[in-house]
Amino acid sequence: MASSTTSTLSLAFQSLLFLIFFFPVDSVSQLSENNVEFIYNGFNETENNSTKLTLEGASIFKPYGALRLTNRSNGVIGHAFYPHKIQMFDKKNNSKNASSFSTHFVFAIHTPSPGQGGFGLAFTIAPSTKFPGAASEHYMGIFNSSNDGQSSNHVFAVEFDTVNGFNEKADTQGNHVGININSMNSIDLEPAAYYKGDGTGKDEMQLEGHGNPVQAWIDYDGANKVVNVTISPFNIEKPSTPLLSTHSVDLSIVFVESMYVGFSASTGGKASSHYILGWSFSMNGSAPPLNLSKLPIPEFESTRSSSLKPHIKILIAVLSALTIVLLGVLICFKMYRRFTQFEILEDWELDCPHRFRYRDLYRATKGFKESEVIGVGGFGAVYKGVLPTSGIEVAVKKVYRNSIQGMREFAAEIESLGRLRHKHLINLQGWCKRKNDLLLVYDYIPNGSLDSLLFDNMQTRQQGSILSWEERFNIIKGIASGLLYLHEEWEQVVIHRDIKSSNVLIDNDMNARLGDFGLARLFDHGKISHTTDVMGTIGYIAPELARTGKASACTDVFAYGILLLEIATGRRPLDTDNFILVDWVLEFEQLGQIIDVVDPKLGSSYVVEETELVLKLGLICSHRRPEARPTMRQVLTYLNEDDLLPAIDNRSSVDYSQRPDTNSRFLEIMSADSIRHLSFSIGGFSSSSLESGR
Repeated sequence: MASSTTSTLSLAFQSLLFLIFFFPVDSVSQLSENNVEFIYNGFNETENNSTKLTLEGASIFKPYGALRLTNRSNGVIGHAFYPHKIQMFDKKNNSKNASSFSTHFVFAIHTPSPGQGGFGLAFTIAPSTKFPGAASEHYMGIFNSSNDGQSSNHVFAVEFDTVNGFNEKADTQGNHVGININSMNSIDLEPAAYYKGDGTGKDEMQLEGHGNPVQAWIDYDGANKVVNVTISPFNIEKPSTPLLSTHSVDLSIVFVESMYVGFSASTGGKASSHYILGWSFSMNGSAPPLNLSKLPIPEFESTRSSSLKPHIKILIAVLSALTIVLLGVLICFKMYRRFTQFEILEDWELDCPHRFRYRDLYRATKGFKESEVIGVGGFGAVYKGVLPTSGIEVAVKKVYRNSIQGMREFAAEIESLGRLRHKHLINLQGWCKRKNDLLLVYDYIPNGSLDSLLFDNMQTRQQGSILSWEERFNIIKGIASGLLYLHEEWEQVVIHRDIKSSNVLIDNDMNARLGDFGLARLFDHGKISHTTDVMGTIGYIAPELARTGKASACTDVFAYGILLLEIATGRRPLDTDNFILVDWVLEFEQLGQIIDVVDPKLGSSYVVEETELVLKLGLICSHRRPEARPTMRQVLTYLNEDDLLPAIDNRSSVDYSQRPDTNSRFLEIMSADSIRHLSFSIGGFSSSSLESGR
């Protein structure tokens, strides 16, 4: 008898060891087929833990052992399920009612700042751990727009959502708890809150934050078909009154015979980290209580701050103090933020050249300081700048807000002109638009304008202060090459409309670069320009432009002709009230003394044949009749001496009776708001202009 007793005790002891070995504390107890019970006080895996969760998109957050369903990435989904199916009906008694169940878990939703996160998480009972095609955001990784609401889903879920609801008509409350069956449309919904001890009132609470844990209990009474959902803060026991108590919930028509239990969460355009810190579950009984002191509260939880290392505490204190200081000087950053914020791009802006940041151009020009101004044009001032990121020198043109040409229209032209590329044109590097300000960024040309080299006595260079004839002749050819590209060789015809010595810049190699396309007009090859407003600079405007208002390649050629005379003579197009350059040169040409008009600063250091060629070509290009002017392609053949110049006809036969009408036309145009600069020169000569010469 004693031997039998000893054998029985030994067998019982071995069975106990077996249960301890294979079913560790805080793991699982499979009491019977219908009575599953398990508890997780944290989720750190152990060598003998046979209840490893089924995870998809979720992970164990080391070293704490919290179950992290999602991190703060956008548009992600995380699933975590108990690995074994659970019998949801009382198979032993052939019951047709779904069995009762109870669960208790602690979760935390960590957001960058309150109200900035999303979306939520849901306790989920489903026939599978896989949800093919499930969507994120409001669908929480369970449903999608196609299957939402279908009875074939067989899904029961309790959502803990932090974002305005899925259905704006029926589910608009953010920070809520809802009961869902086969859909994200909740059958019952309440703002997140918990009842006080006496059950007479309730306090609202936030589900999201900086990781503050929330306790949740879900209890289903299969016999009475009642779902109770209760929540409370981490340090408060389970309230006696549930937040939701929903009757007539018959899960027997929802469940299949065996189901998986677990959690699902998702993010979208807003993102949060969703954690499960502990979880217990029981079929046909109350869920075992969690040991809150053993739960793996991550470092973001403020209640665990006392466990932080000393140097971490010091760092937090320093950062907190710095934050307080920064709040005191926040107003100083307000202007800085205005410089760094771009407006929403309009359609015309998308195809423009490179867009610069306003703050970079502001720094490059030392805050658009007057000392950095290198020129002033009809539409704004030009500043020298050095880009802070690359150290490259640029010229920044700041367009006036009250510019007579609309900002939108001007920028639309920059879209096309920014694609012009030629060695004798100034390249547009990019632009910047802030509110009504438009900034254009060009290559910086160190030698300045041709105007300053011809007329500014203070201008000095290593080679001397006087442009040599060889340099002048090279500049003349370069401008012609650039104009040929604009008129004939680019995909559209570009009429510059403001050719003059101050718009010709000279680079380090003394090559000409034509710039300032603020007045330029584009049209297709073979088409006629419909421009009707007169733009340009006094002394360079063709006579027909004042009469018709239509700019053309011929009007550019006229201005180029005036420029040739200006370069060769060293005289401006208009010097005094009685001096008009083209008339003056023509008078000497008619007298056979054209070489006498050459710039006296050249002395005898010029090539007579080339100089005579340039002067006569200037007269031909500035002919009063546009049909008598050559094209820029013909101009280059003359300059390269591939063809002979045509004879200069007698341009003195001007109908002076028309001059009053013409002058009247000028006065009319001069009073218009759209004018920039105006002038025109008429062929013919007078003794007064000759006397104003040398």
